[in-house]
Amino acid sequence: MHIRHIATEELGQLLGLYQHLHPQDEPLPDPEAVESIWHELMANPRYQYLGVFQESRLTASCTLTLVPNLTHGCKPYGLIENVVTHSDYRQRGLGKKLLAHALERAWEAGCYKVMLMTGRKDEATLGFYKAAGFDPNDKQAFVARPTHKTPTVTTS
Repeated sequence: MHIRHIATEELGQLLGLYQHLHPQDEPLPDPEAVESIWHELMANPRYQYLGVFQESRLTASCTLTLVPNLTHGCKPYGLIENVVTHSDYRQRGLGKKLLAHALERAWEAGCYKVMLMTGRKDEATLGFYKAAGFDPNDKQAFVARPTHKTPTVTTS
């Protein structure tokens, strides 16, 4: 097992792994658009796509985003998203090691906190994130999606 940044040429493996994250996800746009987004992400050091590799096979991944900040002494904060382990490799500790690696990267970058949200409600997933060092009681998350009507603000 080896944890490292996912290379530009490994996009296909990452997209295949995402099938284990959201099997009924929205279809991707045309391949040129996907490649363009991927190259934009790869060119920005604030976006880190981290992967667990067994030999040369990507078996788990997450995204760490480092966000500049003007509070907390201008220390950045981190966001972890899209945590996924291939279904054939679950229950082996890969995800926990991957998250520990992502947190280490964030602390090395000077982050004062790292946040992670999940839409999963099952105790196994929540217990996994707690065991990886995330406190479910520290902050309250709110999510807005474009399918919800945004309130109109009126001024007098």
